[in-house]
This record gives sequence, structure tokens and C-alpha cells, in this order.
Amino acid sequence: MVIYREEYRLYNFGPDHPFSPVRLEMLTSLLQALGVWRAPLSPPEASREEVLSVHSERLVKRVEAASRGELYPDLEHYGLGTGDTPVFPGMDRAARILVGGTLEGARRIMAGEKRVLQLGGGLHHAQYDRASGFCVYNDLSVAIRHMTRAGLRVAYVDIDVHHGDGVQWIHYEEGEVLTLSLHESGRYLFPGTGHVYEIGRGAGLGKKLNLPLEPFTEDESYLEVFEALVPWALKAFRPDVLVVQAGADAHYLDPLADLLLTARAYERLFRLLLEYAEAYAGGRVLFTLGGGYSLDGTVRVWALLYHLFHGLPLPERLPEGWLRTWEARLGRPLTPTLHDPEGAYPEIPRREEIAKRNRLTLQRLTELVAPHLLH
Repeated sequence: MVIYREEYRLYNFGPDHPFSPVRLEMLTSLLQALGVWRAPLSPPEASREEVLSVHSERLVKRVEAASRGELYPDLEHYGLGTGDTPVFPGMDRAARILVGGTLEGARRIMAGEKRVLQLGGGLHHAQYDRASGFCVYNDLSVAIRHMTRAGLRVAYVDIDVHHGDGVQWIHYEEGEVLTLSLHESGRYLFPGTGHVYEIGRGAGLGKKLNLPLEPFTEDESYLEVFEALVPWALKAFRPDVLVVQAGADAHYLDPLADLLLTARAYERLFRLLLEYAEAYAGGRVLFTLGGGYSLDGTVRVWALLYHLFHGLPLPERLPEGWLRTWEARLGRPLTPTLHDPEGAYPEIPRREEIAKRNRLTLQRLTELVAPHLLH
């Protein structure tokens, strides 16, 4: 099941903001040009009460007022009106529409659907009391809380290049939620969190896992630690469902970060996540989108996800008409194939040193959480 509605593109911080609705426009037009687009389910927008299941009344009031052009003097304290998360007319409804899509995915999983792909959302930085990092409301946490209140154990896997901090902190003391984030180290990248020692508190102790990676981590090292950590943690936790934030900003073309994944690595990651859902969660998995700020790289990564989700054969060339249309509109060339060309970037110095550091980080993390996670 795929969830999408055109109004997702109302979540729009302006023409110069990297979190652009053009990404979704490009993606859906590519899937249509490839002849694989299937009519999605159009979800309802989330209610105010549903948003309040994870956010404070103070934050929601300020988002609602800003949406009407009424600006509280303390907006920046709540993460609003900043360069990252500027206010715009109708922001509250636009954010609730995205929340509604992910929440509908959770409902469908609970009703018996096995695989759901939400073509939007993934707003993982929004906190209980604060918007942050392009994220107004946390659709992921609303969906996760809806499922845990029904008695499900949820494993959240975040492959966005930025730490999934909002989801982690909202569920930090909850033993029924495993959060697992692989991201570029917070020593170098927003939001500056996601260290190995952030392992949860109370009932959540040992259920919050972070693998901060070195800048310039490439496919081989990323996949090595991913394949060592994720199935180990899922086997120990025994979830009822996976929730995956499939940000595409670890791609080497992304302008906001320094990891160097190719589309080949993303293909492997998505195949593995589908396999892990079958092996450890009864086949139940809810995917959302997330970050991704190279239009070229992001759209191809998410097109890969769509094809693999449906079990479709992967095309290699992208449609010529689609390429011409978007190259003219963007004023620059696009990669003409779904996968990246061989040798897409030069050899990285210290490659082995980077891989060794990532292995040591993995070792520290597993030593920290094993006494609690395996208990």
C-alpha cells in the first residue's frame, strides 16, 4: 500500500529552502513516466488531538497562530521563524496532512496490511516542545505512539544522514520502542546529537541505539556496520513492526552532509530492510521519506525504494522525455540512469582508517547496550 496526496506539497518553506516540495513533484512524475505509478491511498489529515499525543499544547498553539500570520514573540524559543524552520501561511494544516499520512500507515498496519510506503513525512527532528531542522510536527512519533498504545512493540530504523533526535527523545524512556539511527557524527553535523552513550533511560535503557559515522564513509563501510548492527538489535528486541525513515541525504551528491553512499548502497539497504521486516517483524514495515537535498540523487533513491517495495524490476535508463523536461526546468543536467555511474567520485584518502573508526564505534555501541538490550 502506498500513501500519498498532492497536498503534501503544501509543506513549503519557500523557493530557496532545501526541503522542497519539488522533490515529490519530480518523484511522482518520474514514476508516472516509468509507467509504474499506481493510484495511492489519500489519507486524512491528522487531528489536533492526534498531534497533541506527542507535542505540547504550547507548541501547537504557536504553530496554529503563525499559520494565520499571528506571531508570538517567543517563536524562536519553540524553533519557529528560524532559517531552518521559517513560518508560512497554512503551516499547521500542511504539517498535519503529512502527519496524517504516516498515522494512516500505522492504522493500515494495525488493520493487517504488511507493507506500507508513505511517500512523504519522515519529520524526525521535531521535538515534544519544539520544531527543529525543517520539521514542525513529528509524524513518525505520532504513528509510533498510536501503535504502542495498542500494545505493539515498534523498532524505528533511521537511515537519514542526520540523527533522528526528535524520535529518540520523545520515546527515550519507553521500553516498547527501539530507536536505531545511523548518521554522520554529530561532531560534524546537525543536530549535534546521536552519540553512542545516548542509550535510553528507565524502561528505555538499552533500547536507543546510535551509530555515528565518520565523514566520507562509503558504501562498503556503511553496509558493513549496518549489516552487523541492525539484525542483531532486531533479533534481541523482537518488534511487532518496523518503522523506517528512508532519508536520502547520505547520498554522495547531497550538499548538506558528507557521507558518500551511492544508489547501489541504497538498493542493498532497502532490500535488507524488507528482509529484516520478514525475519523479525512478521513482514510488517512502514516506510516514510525524509531528508534529501540533491534533487538528482534523492529522486533516484526514492524511485529505487518504490520499485523494490513493489517487487518491480529496476529500470536502468530514465525516460528521455522526463529527463529533458526536468533538465530544462532545473537548468542543469541530471544523471540519466537509476544507479550512479561507476567511479562517480574520486578515491577518498584514509578510506581504511574511516572504516576502522566506524568498526570501533560499532564495538563501543554494542558493548554499551548489550547488557540491557539482551536482558
